Amino acid sequence: MTDINNIKEKSLKAREIVISIEHLKKTLGDYDILKDINLKVYRGESLIILGKSGSGKSVTLKCIVGLMMADAGKVNVLGEEVPNLSFNELQDLRKKVGFIFQSGALYDSMSVRENLEFPLVRHEKLTQDEIEKRIRKVLSNVGLEESLDMMPSELSGGMRKRIGLARTLILNPEIMLYDEPTTGLDPATSREISELILKMQDKFKVTSVIVTHDISCAKLTANRIVVLRDGVFAAEGSFDELKKSGDDFVKGFFEDIF
Repeated sequence: MTDINNIKEKSLKAREIVISIEHLKKTLGDYDILKDINLKVYRGESLIILGKSGSGKSVTLKCIVGLMMADAGKVNVLGEEVPNLSFNELQDLRKKVGFIFQSGALYDSMSVRENLEFPLVRHEKLTQDEIEKRIRKVLSNVGLEESLDMMPSELSGGMRKRIGLARTLILNPEIMLYDEPTTGLDPATSREISELILKMQDKFKVTSVIVTHDISCAKLTANRIVVLRDGVFAAEGSFDELKKSGDDFVKGFFEDIF
């Protein structure tokens, strides 16, 4: 079992800023979804973004990695101003920033082996033996060595999440962005994925930003939580601090936690 409290304590010691967002604005259609987002993320921490569906949590992640571009404001990731990067510069940055989509985003026509080979062949110059070693090592880290030649359709939801995590970790990113990593999973599997996120954070020394509705995931993984409301971050603090909040909107996220 991962020593969760120990990992959280170690993570909080590092205070180097790796993501800085200032006055970020994003409009989708006629809707001002992000009105004035300000955020700093520190190396080694696990930051949770809470908010209602459609509030802009996933849009925030996409602006961080350049999958969407802000209408205004600054987004600095690992010292790079994301909106100012060329296509090639953005691709280089994305090697350092892993993005885990809700579905795991595996290629259904490829086996697990081929899914894991894909980023290595695309981004690294390795021999086939080196690729094989990297694949087997990352599968071992997520506990799925036996899945090497399986197809995505043969995997359970939890296994797909683990393989998606493995495929992102295989490039050794400095930052991991998770978009609803436990969505659609039963409580036991959700806890396994949450503990795996924390374990990988500690083992690979990555910084994690996690968008979730799963308050149990937040309790397990968060060093710090920010709450998105009406296009701005309306509250910030530790899990215990926000659980005691006098704000009814914030308290609503913690009602099922005892």
